Amino acid sequence: MEDSSFVVGQEFPDVKAFRKAIKEAAIAQHFEIRLIKSDLIRYFAKCASEGCPWRIRAVKLTNSPAFTIRSIGGTHTCGRNAQNGHHQASVDWIVSFIEERLRENINYKPKDILCDIRKEYGITIPYKQAWRAKERGLQAIYGSSEEGYYLLPSYCEQIKKANPGSIAEVSTIGADNRFQRLFVSFSASIYGFLNGCLPIVGLGAVQLKSKYLGTLLSATSFDADGGLFPLAFGVVDVENDESWMWFLSELLKALEIKTGKMQQLTFLSYGQKGIMDAVKRKFPSCFNAICMRHLTESIGKEFKNSRIGQLLWKAAYSTTASGFKEKLAEIEEISSDASKWLRQFPPSLWALVYFEGTRYGHLTSNIEEFNRWILEARELPVIQVIERIHTKSMAEFEERRSNSNSWFSVLAPSAEKHMMEAMSYASTYQVLRSDEVEFEVLSAGRSDIVNIGTHSCSCRNWQLYGIPCSHAVAALVSCKKDVYAFTEKCFTVANYRETYSQEIHPIPGKIEWKREAEMPFDDDTDTRLVRPPKFRRPPGRPEKKRICVEDLNREKHTVHCSRCNQSGHYKTTCKADTIKGGIEQF
Repeated sequence: MEDSSFVVGQEFPDVKAFRKAIKEAAIAQHFEIRLIKSDLIRYFAKCASEGCPWRIRAVKLTNSPAFTIRSIGGTHTCGRNAQNGHHQASVDWIVSFIEERLRENINYKPKDILCDIRKEYGITIPYKQAWRAKERGLQAIYGSSEEGYYLLPSYCEQIKKANPGSIAEVSTIGADNRFQRLFVSFSASIYGFLNGCLPIVGLGAVQLKSKYLGTLLSATSFDADGGLFPLAFGVVDVENDESWMWFLSELLKALEIKTGKMQQLTFLSYGQKGIMDAVKRKFPSCFNAICMRHLTESIGKEFKNSRIGQLLWKAAYSTTASGFKEKLAEIEEISSDASKWLRQFPPSLWALVYFEGTRYGHLTSNIEEFNRWILEARELPVIQVIERIHTKSMAEFEERRSNSNSWFSVLAPSAEKHMMEAMSYASTYQVLRSDEVEFEVLSAGRSDIVNIGTHSCSCRNWQLYGIPCSHAVAALVSCKKDVYAFTEKCFTVANYRETYSQEIHPIPGKIEWKREAEMPFDDDTDTRLVRPPKFRRPPGRPEKKRICVEDLNREKHTVHCSRCNQSGHYKTTCKADTIKGGIEQF
């Protein structure tokens, strides 16, 4: 923007537009403004640099809000320094600069703000100023953190009105109604899980980054095609054993409302003691399992050896005890410390061959995928996090319901592919029949016993995955049985469609939440003002990643130096050579 962009007689819609234009010009041309007079009817200013003659005067037009420039005096003789900041580049000005960018990208970082302002205006602003501007910009677009808690009760009511049968409850603590916990489960999610999903529940948590922090707890499952299915979620002020006990208690209530008898479920988590204890207490007939992704990440952090992680995966997928022990022996050869570390996790919690429940081959939860739904929204008010999950769930239900209408197979695509591969292998096998239900299947270099009565094969794949293995397919085809009739129903297209048969309905806009919140309180209802928790975000950079396995009462791994053969440090930090060299020099 050059000086010539302002001319005598130039008009602006109002005083705000004129002030904005003069501020933009001052920032772009790197000169400071010194105000002499500024009110609603006149504006008089000059360059703040000593001796610079530039000045400008503007006034309001009669009977009009418009402002016009009356005079511009002199040209700038001041020096321009693009390396310095600018007094006119206030937080409010930065907010106006980044607002559209923030709407498009919530994760627009302060360092990107600094870079863009430097690139467009040639000035450098403090990082803290950019950080404050981003926080204020998010507040202008999405509302304040305080407002997010204030609107929670009315938003929960809107969820239940738009989606009858859904659960949306917020609980507070203390006489001043400080937020403590929130639990949400849509009726369509509860129905879909009970009538179509695999009997597996993944449990996980992700830290929120808004002003008052908090933790999002979630329960997810798998549909017939192996896709993520959102079952329930909650927000707690603090993640601890008590909050997990509460979350699983609420989940149990939600499931019991729709079904009289609870089916046997398998719960996948990252192995925290509080979660496992809560599962045992609230779902005593169900099974606990540790997510292999978290277990391998934890052992990788501890011992920094990718080979150990690879062997751990192979051990977990082993279908025989001998194969499992063989992989553990290889881990022992690489690192006896790693083998000792692994012993604190019973194989019955993570290895297929020893697991007592049903996992259908799923060794990992899909919590990471669910967390990606709200990854960018973690800095927003709590109510925006919930809305992000709601809109994403609604879109996913609609898309998957529509996609499944074009499927004409018996099984969902991923299960159907597994069946086709089994049929292809089965065509090369030789089948020997023992009686009505038992067969011996001969393949290249091996023999397997299949019992179609108990749905089992000596290779154990049929029992572990719920879909007939190639040996079972060969036996079933030989006696002219329908292979699909011997597949678990949770893998069928019919079950998939039933999973997404009910809709998650949209919720009225924010204006409706506010209107409900502003209505007079009724003593007969639970509607009340919810204040934010007392916990606030501490200063400093937050941790990037949560600890995967937190319940380890283990001895700290001792490191050894390969140079001096001493404990407590690595070769790279060893001072032996430095000391030796200093002595020789002396």
